[in-house]
Amino acid sequence: MRNFWCLFVKEFRSYFNSPIAFVVITIFTVLSGYYFYNIFAGFSTLSFQAQTNPMLVKQYGALNVTESVIRPLIGTLSGVMLILLPMLTMRSFSEEKKTGTIELLLTYPVTDMEAIMGKFAGCMGIFAIMLALTFPSIILVEVFGDPEWGVIIAGYAGLFLMGAAFISLGIFMSTLTENQVVAAVLTFSCLLVFYIISYSAGLAGETIGRVLEYLSFNYHIRTFVKGVIDSSDLSYYLLFIIFFVFLSNRSLESKRWRG
Repeated sequence: MRNFWCLFVKEFRSYFNSPIAFVVITIFTVLSGYYFYNIFAGFSTLSFQAQTNPMLVKQYGALNVTESVIRPLIGTLSGVMLILLPMLTMRSFSEEKKTGTIELLLTYPVTDMEAIMGKFAGCMGIFAIMLALTFPSIILVEVFGDPEWGVIIAGYAGLFLMGAAFISLGIFMSTLTENQVVAAVLTFSCLLVFYIISYSAGLAGETIGRVLEYLSFNYHIRTFVKGVIDSSDLSYYLLFIIFFVFLSNRSLESKRWRG
């Protein structure tokens, strides 16, 4: 446990010793704020118009801040995460390989799993800060509206698990190459496939379609956005994380075998 904690602190601090953490956090905060402003401004405009034009209420139904603001915002944040988290994970082991410090890391009295989990926890720490910086938007919605906090809590839980899954895959990709750009591109490409694979479910057979839907991040985040924390969605994210942590461990073990 002591080794894990030391590696976590080292990894977390290393992000702030370079511009990466500041750049990723800033871009994420700006983009999430921009999309929130557009979503919330559109909802406000529609609400004012509905007060003077009852036909809009018949057309759109009763305007609900949870349906019109919170759920679209959470869906948008998942898309922004898809773009930015590969930039966060690309340096995990790729930088160690490029600088040659991977040899030192592998000879330290720490296990491969401790090294992986230390880097994973460091990335999760930065990601947690990113999510926390979006919370003022939720507070603003609470001030001017009456959102359902069950949906908010479930939605952020889904985003947190999705981010953990993204990071686990990104760390695995970084164990495969010493080029950070290649690691980021590979991570983004794989995540994009998992993100949009459910769109092809309707073109496949019933059984294959269900499999494609289950493999999709997009499919599982929808349940969280509805305010429901389902055991099948929790199992999906946990198995995804465990699987790619396992692959990362095997990748480092193969590095030891090759010498």
